[in-house]
Amino acid sequence: MNEDSFWTNEEEPTHETADAIDSHVHFWDYEKTRYSWITTKMKELQKDYLPQHLEHTLKRNKIEGVVAVQADQTEVETLFLMELSKTHSIIKGVVGWVDLADQNINSRLQYFSQFPIIKGWRHFIQSEDESFLSDAAFLNGISSLSAFGYTFDLLIQSTQLKSTINFVQQFPGQRFVINHCAKPNIKGKELDDWKIMISELAKYPNVYCKVSGLFTEAHWKKWSAADFYPYLDVVFKSFGTGRLMYGSDWPVMLLSGMYVQWKSLLGKYMEHFSKEDVHKVFGANARHFYGLD
Repeated sequence: MNEDSFWTNEEEPTHETADAIDSHVHFWDYEKTRYSWITTKMKELQKDYLPQHLEHTLKRNKIEGVVAVQADQTEVETLFLMELSKTHSIIKGVVGWVDLADQNINSRLQYFSQFPIIKGWRHFIQSEDESFLSDAAFLNGISSLSAFGYTFDLLIQSTQLKSTINFVQQFPGQRFVINHCAKPNIKGKELDDWKIMISELAKYPNVYCKVSGLFTEAHWKKWSAADFYPYLDVVFKSFGTGRLMYGSDWPVMLLSGMYVQWKSLLGKYMEHFSKEDVHKVFGANARHFYGLD
């Protein structure tokens, strides 16, 4: 791992931002059966990760709060994150899971609407086949979200970008956010096809993008800052600073680096941007998109 001079250790404060928000973190009481996506190659994740394990790091990195995002596709997970928010003020919003293909989806959304901490929903689209984004039942569920003011996080692979473009154009009034820049293959230095598709997707003004999760798309713990810059160039040019939001993907990102490293890397990339633009990416956009205020 390339330890550039602006990186020190997890205890050092990093890039100064006011009211910063981490738009993408996960919390779990680890159970092997519930979190089966955590493979034997991810042993570091096979333990509990809860708000009290992150609070000190957030304070040292001047992060005011987080959006807690589901890591298990059950309503139990949604309720778990909601309960955590009652005792941990760092959680400013929850992105949960609900079965959007359920024929009774409106009644489920009506039920959850009583809990204002829940801001939106996510599904592991990355694990679904190519036809999933055109499934009639799922599309019906998506069409129900805007009436409740809910957002939708798009967890997709780069190979799903074309179908995602066809999907989002059907819902011009729905707020979407791409997770992890649609997971470009940084390890394989694949850029061109992803660049074309992500640039096309960014043409839809209701689509935002989280600058998150890129550590684990590169060589784990063997990356350099320069590996990420071509991909950051693309999303900053495509979405502009008005539709990008900082996210750590903690604790998954720990497989490849430390919290301070990703925040510092992005801060270093933006060192010549205006303070207003830095403020947008490191907090204001997430607050606006999720309605955190």
